[in-house]
Amino acid sequence: MEQIKQKKTLSPSHTKDMTVGNPYKMMLEFAIPVFLSQVFQQLYNTADALIVGKYLGTNALAAVTSSGTLIFLMISFFMGTAMGGGVVISKYFGAGDKEQVSKAVHSLMAFGIASGILLTVIGVALTPVFLAWMQTDPAVMPEAVVYFRYYFLGALAMVMYNICRSIMNALGDSRRPLYYLIFSSVLNVALDLLFLAVFGMGVGSAAVATVISQAGSVVLCMIHLLKKGNLFTVEISKIRFYRDVFGEIIRFGLPSGVQNSVIALANVIVQTQINSFGAMAMAAYGTHAKIEGFAFLPITSFNMACTTFISQNLGAKKYDRAKKGAAFSILTAVLLAEAIGVCYYLFAPQLIGLFDKTPGVIAFGVQQAHTVALFYCLLAFSHSVAAVCRGAGKAFVPMIIMLSIWCVVRIIYIVLVMRLTGEIRHIYMAYPITWGISSVIYLIYYLFSDWVHGFDSKQ
Repeated sequence: MEQIKQKKTLSPSHTKDMTVGNPYKMMLEFAIPVFLSQVFQQLYNTADALIVGKYLGTNALAAVTSSGTLIFLMISFFMGTAMGGGVVISKYFGAGDKEQVSKAVHSLMAFGIASGILLTVIGVALTPVFLAWMQTDPAVMPEAVVYFRYYFLGALAMVMYNICRSIMNALGDSRRPLYYLIFSSVLNVALDLLFLAVFGMGVGSAAVATVISQAGSVVLCMIHLLKKGNLFTVEISKIRFYRDVFGEIIRFGLPSGVQNSVIALANVIVQTQINSFGAMAMAAYGTHAKIEGFAFLPITSFNMACTTFISQNLGAKKYDRAKKGAAFSILTAVLLAEAIGVCYYLFAPQLIGLFDKTPGVIAFGVQQAHTVALFYCLLAFSHSVAAVCRGAGKAFVPMIIMLSIWCVVRIIYIVLVMRLTGEIRHIYMAYPITWGISSVIYLIYYLFSDWVHGFDSKQ
């Protein structure tokens, strides 16, 4: 541990050792910048939705807001796998192995570049196929195709920002990603207004604004990561796949990638059912997703802090400290989620009306909010225990739970109820039902499994 301590003293502002100090304070200090950065990241597509809805109307809004499920499906596998890189970096950082930290950083960069290029090709080429598969409303289809294709032209920037953020977060630095996102989010809103309000351009310009903004954040990240003399310094000549470390990244990250993909696939199937109810239902469902994305940012932030905290402390073999951090993260996330859910339940009409004041859109959106919001505590619990599992190198566990419950059970339920009733509210009910089932399973695993020795079994 002595070697890595010496390195940290050379650049103390760039990393944070979460194996020492008050665990609750450490997690809060990490989670707050992550929360703020997540807020600004959500502003990317939300700014598109708000401005597009105002200047281009409901069909254009539906094209933009319905993009979330397909975009998440396209990037979820790669980003989930990249999460394994963050776990590996945190583990070796906690253990004091500088060489392995460097290998993990450069392997993750190589993975990001390859993933971004592949996503660009697939996304641009197959956008019309994906949208047709999702039964996109014909009135919305032309603008949706344009938006998607421009968006995926910037897939490399989208992936590389998340890779860079993962590297910095794994080393305990959650502040710089916040600074870079503030810059890019402000730029995104400014470009949206310029392209749509001033120049009167179409829906594709909203995607272009997002791509330019994301590219700007990547440039800032790389300037920081390329600085000499830091523990994590990226050297272009060293960017490649190091077999031993990349094998760990895949082992820890592949289950998360599969998990994200199956959740995304289930959401796409749900979106397909929603699309059959028309443009207003599409706009409402997409708007709800935007609001829910914001609402869950505090929980997501604690989950990210928890995964890094668990990985570093289990790498340092501080098992009791890891348990304390896990319990604090889970309790905080559940309480926050329920408070947020109550607020959303009460103010759903006003929040949805910010995006689209069409009565039909508001009616659909309020119906969904009133169906799911009070059950956010269950969603938070499931995600929190999943974060603990990932941090402990047990990513296979949430993969199996999410695959079986959030994908298979959810899809079977929706197919059955749509055949029996054909009512949209029963689609919305799929979420709290599957959250509840997964929460029971996660509780049993968390209480009775030996998750704290997840890394030990891999040694």
